[in-house]
Amino acid sequence: MDYIDGFVVAVPTRNKESYRRHALAASAVFKEHGALRSVECWGDDVPDGKVTSFPMSVKCQPDETVVFSWIVWPSKEARKKGMEKAMADPRLDMKAMPFDGTRLIYGGFEMIVDE
Repeated sequence: MDYIDGFVVAVPTRNKESYRRHALAASAVFKEHGALRSVECWGDDVPDGKVTSFPMSVKCQPDETVVFSWIVWPSKEARKKGMEKAMADPRLDMKAMPFDGTRLIYGGFEMIVDE
């Protein structure tokens, strides 16, 4: 079954278009190195919580929007190899990200239901 890399980040709302361009470029790199699909979702109805929430998880500021994204890989092994290659690829400029990478939440997930 596929393997998923999931991400949540706060992006300055004014950077929406630059984030979209950055995500498109990154998606091409990930796909070239084995990813099946890359999805980026701009927050539209992301409420603040009292105990937990997407905005709280990334310390989202009033001038920022939460982005939820994921990369689909054919397997955990393909993800390990592909991510290593992608991180070494000079086209994936981690210094030019249009957001604060220190507040990026990420993780790898084994799919258990895909309906």
